[in-house]
Amino acid sequence: MMLPPLIFAAFAIMALFGMYRENPRELPSTRIGQQAPALPSGAMAAFPGAGDDVLRTGEVTLVNFWASWCPPCRAEHPKLLEMQDAGIRIVGVNFKDQESTATRYLTEDGNPFIGVPFDPAGRTAIDWGVTAPPETFIVAGDGTVLFRFVGPLVGSDYQQRFVPELEKALAASQ
Repeated sequence: MMLPPLIFAAFAIMALFGMYRENPRELPSTRIGQQAPALPSGAMAAFPGAGDDVLRTGEVTLVNFWASWCPPCRAEHPKLLEMQDAGIRIVGVNFKDQESTATRYLTEDGNPFIGVPFDPAGRTAIDWGVTAPPETFIVAGDGTVLFRFVGPLVGSDYQQRFVPELEKALAASQ
């Protein structure tokens, strides 16, 4: 008889703590400040892969987890192409996707990536802590994960949170 009110009280306390944490809209990442996990060793046949050495060249690199079936990934694609044109290095980890569909998408809409590791089972995404595509990580030139952005690289959230972090990382690398 006391169990239902105790369960409710426990959930209410958890919700209260969740509402008053530092930034309740941000998903915490255990990777910030640590070396980036390994990238998938496989690549799609039509595009080059990207080994872990790509993340340790001395240059800031973005690691973008995407899939061709993901509407928010398609929404951010023009922004990725703009960043590529601006000289920003982007590795695009394609995960939980069909290789033929992903290849067709990049061929038709443009490939903004310096490498396209292929993770059909999504195991690498788990290692990185990815919850759903798209997610983008800013990685320092020594392979340290600096920032995690959940969601498409569009809109005011992108402008207010991602762009300043990217600018800070690029300035620190010069």
